[in-house]
Amino acid sequence: MALGCFPRLLAAALVSLAVFGGGCRRGPVPPKAYAAFVVNSQSSTLVEVNLAKFRVQATAAVAARPERVLVRPEQKELWVVSTSGEVSVVQFSGLRVLRQMRLGEGARDLAFSPKGDRAYVLEPEKGQVVFINAENYRETARVTLGAPLTDLALTPDGATLVASSRTSDRVFFLSTGERKVLGSVEVGKAPGPMVILPDSSKVFVSDTDEAAVSAVDIGTRRLLCNIETGIRPGAMALKPDGGELFVFEAEGTSLVILDTYQDDVEQNFPTGHRPVAGLFQPDPLILYIASAGDGSVMALDAQNRILLSAVHLGIEPRAMALTPDERFLVVADSSASTLAVLKTNPATLLTTLPVGDRPVDVVVPGWVLP
Repeated sequence: MALGCFPRLLAAALVSLAVFGGGCRRGPVPPKAYAAFVVNSQSSTLVEVNLAKFRVQATAAVAARPERVLVRPEQKELWVVSTSGEVSVVQFSGLRVLRQMRLGEGARDLAFSPKGDRAYVLEPEKGQVVFINAENYRETARVTLGAPLTDLALTPDGATLVASSRTSDRVFFLSTGERKVLGSVEVGKAPGPMVILPDSSKVFVSDTDEAAVSAVDIGTRRLLCNIETGIRPGAMALKPDGGELFVFEAEGTSLVILDTYQDDVEQNFPTGHRPVAGLFQPDPLILYIASAGDGSVMALDAQNRILLSAVHLGIEPRAMALTPDERFLVVADSSASTLAVLKTNPATLLTTLPVGDRPVDVVVPGWVLP
């Protein structure tokens, strides 16, 4: 496929790493009594970790093979999506299972409407988007797109769902209000993860089988550009103001920074091996990058492009979350079966806690334990 945009690849300089070791040697001040909630894929459990006391406080059984956990907006509910085809709704704290919804043979991804009254989930193999009334936990509609689906994203204004299909090289658009297909567009090879700008104008898609990211106008559903990145893209992280997109090399050791307004490459930068997740701390603007290939998390000053630290914390970090006060970062490590707790500014490993068999996702709600 012809490529519509050609990047300006700039040379990246690697600064010296400030590596911080683990252990609570000076008895650091603990965070507020926030709770981290971790899903364990192998043991099919949801675990509540008290971040003031650094200990597991409760455990609940959920549907088999969970892979995502999200907080329902404005509610003390956790929704756990399992590849077995179920969504478990769990109340916190105390982890009381309220409902288990059977959606089909499989389930993937989850998005909530801004008010949290509606939810959207993929049944990937059937190529369906499932619409759920989150108030009564009932399925209200299914929209079939005619191709197996890979990832799901919702525009910040809540009006449009975007679903990628790796097998058809297409991205589909659905209206959340009318619950119908608006159209689709062919992008690059094997589209996967997606990021949508804060103004809901544009979606960027990782073309996982080529060294490119596709930019698509959501309003017109038109392909704007295939941006050559020089790396095979995987996960992505959007700067809070939406101006830059950080694209991680799926099986490599680098990232590429894209200008989301000009649709071109600004710079590339080295990372750890197999970066799989990125998370921004807004103030100061720091990007944390989890590298599953070498058990590390690096902290990058995103404004000045300076590597602040690289912390070795385990074997295979997969997911991260910040406490609402931004003082602590928690990291789920799948192979080590632990949750690592780091102090931020600078990033320093405080402790690791066993949480279950193969933790794959973690959230920290903006809520304090009693």
